[in-house]
Amino acid sequence: MYLKKVDGPRQVTLPDGSILSRADLPANDTQRWVASRKAVVVKAVAYGLLSLSDALERYALSEEEFGLWRDAVQKYGDKALRVTTLQKYRQL
Repeated sequence: MYLKKVDGPRQVTLPDGSILSRADLPANDTQRWVASRKAVVVKAVAYGLLSLSDALERYALSEEEFGLWRDAVQKYGDKALRVTTLQKYRQL
């Protein structure tokens, strides 16, 4: 078996002891962003699996959009990334 050369780590260990690997990341052509996919991308950037610039380029995200995701996770947790929950928190 051959491994493709990638920049950076292939996997990282999260504070809860679980492992996040590049295989856990959403596909590059993801169009439908559900909360779980957003959370994986935010965690990948936060723990060094992907750089911010790589994530923005790979998923065609704006810095503003990613910043909103990151802020929601920091303030309220992963469940804040649900569309209905985002609307509720933005009103606060």
